[in-house]
Amino acid sequence: MLTLAGVNDENLIELARQTGAKIALRGETLAISGNTDAVARAIPIAQRMIDTAKQQMPLTADDVLRMSIEGPRDGNGNGVDSETRIVLPGVRKIIQAKTPGQAEYMKLMAENDIVVGIGPAGTGKTYLAVAAAVDALARKRVRRIVLARPAVEAGESLGFLPGDMQAKVDPYLRPLYDALEDMMPHERVQKSLETRTIEIAPLAYMRGRTLADAFVILDEAQNATTAQMKMFLTRLGVNSKAVITGDKTQIDLPRREESGLVQIERILPGIDGIGFQYLTDADVVRHRLVREIIKAYAEDSGA
Repeated sequence: MLTLAGVNDENLIELARQTGAKIALRGETLAISGNTDAVARAIPIAQRMIDTAKQQMPLTADDVLRMSIEGPRDGNGNGVDSETRIVLPGVRKIIQAKTPGQAEYMKLMAENDIVVGIGPAGTGKTYLAVAAAVDALARKRVRRIVLARPAVEAGESLGFLPGDMQAKVDPYLRPLYDALEDMMPHERVQKSLETRTIEIAPLAYMRGRTLADAFVILDEAQNATTAQMKMFLTRLGVNSKAVITGDKTQIDLPRREESGLVQIERILPGIDGIGFQYLTDADVVRHRLVREIIKAYAEDSGA
């Protein structure tokens, strides 16, 4: 019941805010009242909240908001597919699609050798790709994971930072380390990095290599040049999968350079085995204000 209500009843307050119904939790009874339309909107969302709490899964006000945006499932369970989930060993964690867009993204990663995920910040592009990679490694479907990012400065110069080359590029790669350490015990991450079962490196380090039996992720792909993108795609060897993620609104390349992500969006659709998934602000799973901020920037750029 505590999971259902949330901290300081935030989940119930959000349910009331989204539906206009009056919500009250009395003992083990969830009471919904109000006009007919409000109650009709609230009931399927409340049922999903109860199902989530019964499964002992986390439930926050942001989750309730997403449930209200997605709308109710039909009798066949259409909506967020409950089968699009990953159970990660060692951390007792379940990674599950929280929006229909994320569910489709996870399905594409299961069905295709190359998947391109395009969308704004906070939509889980990288996080879900890393989860799929860790799952593939745990199931021995691949022998290693390779995570890469272009080392392009986002309006700031990091050349003054002390240390060797690895120390200088670590700030670019830190988000990949963070996602990985959220899905594997710290000791296992360190051992995997030492044995190169998992490799995290700048995109430039991929040149001249063949990546076989690997799950390869190229993150922040909007900052890969067309030459770098071609180089990356032609690294794939036998029994390898690649996921390319990026946000076309955050290109930090010099203005004369075309983004490799924009190019492959133009030339690769239609090739069997390559899937494209477009995520939107409706798929944002960070703080609720992130969705509103993305909308505000989109409206301003369109003005």
